Amino acid sequence: MKILHTADWHVGKVLKGRPRIEEHRAVLRELYEAARTHDVDAVIVAGDLFDTSAPTPEAQSLVLNALMALRGDGRDVVVLAGNHDNPQLLEVYRPVLGKLGMHVVGAFRRPDAGGTLAFTARSGEPVRLAVLPFLSHRYVVRAAEVLTGTAAEHNRDYAARISELMGALTDGFQGDTVNLVTTHGTLPGGAFGGGEREAQSIFSYYFEPTAFPPTTQYAALGHLHRRQQIAGPCPIWYSGSPLAVDFGEEGNTPGALLVEVTPGRPAVVEELTFGSARKLRTVRGTLEELEALEPGDDWLKVIVEEKPRVGLADDVRDLLPGSVDVMLDERFRPVPATRKGGTAGRSPRELFREYLTATGRHDDQVADLFDRLYDEVTS
Repeated sequence: MKILHTADWHVGKVLKGRPRIEEHRAVLRELYEAARTHDVDAVIVAGDLFDTSAPTPEAQSLVLNALMALRGDGRDVVVLAGNHDNPQLLEVYRPVLGKLGMHVVGAFRRPDAGGTLAFTARSGEPVRLAVLPFLSHRYVVRAAEVLTGTAAEHNRDYAARISELMGALTDGFQGDTVNLVTTHGTLPGGAFGGGEREAQSIFSYYFEPTAFPPTTQYAALGHLHRRQQIAGPCPIWYSGSPLAVDFGEEGNTPGALLVEVTPGRPAVVEELTFGSARKLRTVRGTLEELEALEPGDDWLKVIVEEKPRVGLADDVRDLLPGSVDVMLDERFRPVPATRKGGTAGRSPRELFREYLTATGRHDDQVADLFDRLYDEVTS
C-alpha cells in the first residue's frame, strides 16, 4: 500500500501583507501530481490545512478542490484538524466530503464513531487508521471523559491523557492489517521549522513517542514544519510543510512523504521535494551591496547596514521588489536619547537636532522639515 503523507498547508497565509494563494495553488498541484505519478492508494493530510480558524472563501475553495482532486482514481483521503484549523468547520465538511468518499475528523471521536477508520485500500490491504486531531488542554479532558469518566478521574498531565486516547484508538490493531496513526502535535526532540504557533508548541503540549504502540507501522504527524523522523517504537515522521510558511523556515526543504507499507512490516519512507513556491531568503548589506544581489522571485527579509534616513525602506523596495520586511541592522538602530543638562537657552530647533543626533536618526531633510513646520505653527 502506498500513502502520500502531507500536512501544514496553511492555505490563506499572508506574508507581511503579501497573499500567497497562487503559490499554494502551485504547491497543491505538485502534491496532486505526486499522488498521480506514484499511484498512491491513500493521502493523509495531518492538520493545518488553513492558516486561520476563519479561512476566506478563496482559501476554502482551493482546499476543497485540492482534496477532491486527490480523491480522484479512488484514493482514500484522510483529513484531520490541526491547531490552526477550526474543528467545527471541518465537522461541517465531514458529511459532505464523506459522501465523496473522504474521511474528515475535526473533533475527537470514539474509535467506533470515526476515530479509528477501517477500510480496504485500493491496493487490497485491510487498513486500521487511528485519527487524533489536535486537542487543546481543555478538550483533552473532555475527550477523555467521553471514553472513561469524569475530569477528576483524568487529572493527569497532557502527555498521559494523549497516550490514553491513543491507546483506545489503536486497540483494534491486528497482525494482518496495515496499522496507521495520524495526529497533530509536538513530540520532544522534534526540530521546529520556525513558523509554528509558539503557544501550542511549548513543553506543556508535548506528548511522548511511546504513545504509539509497537504494532503501529507508520505514524503520520503534522505541526512541526520541518520534515523529519522521530525515534520511537515505530516509524514516526513529520511530513513538514509543502512550502516555507515564514522566514524562520527558509532553511527547510518543502515537500511531502511517500510511504510504502504492508501488514506486519515497518513502513518504508521516501522524501519528496517540492519547488514551485517562492523561496524565503534573508539578505543584508548596504544599499550598494544590496543593489548587486540577484534576488530572482524570492520573498526577501532585508537587513540594511546603513544609518536610518527618510525613504531608506522605499529605496530598498525599489531595488528589491520582493522585499516584504525591511529592517535596520542592530548596529544602526536608534538608541533612546539621554538628555544632557537642561533646555534653558536652547531653541526648539537645537533641541530637535540634538534629539536626532543622540538617537542616531540625524537627517538634514528631517531637520529642515521640522524647521518649516515650526515656522508655520509659530508665525
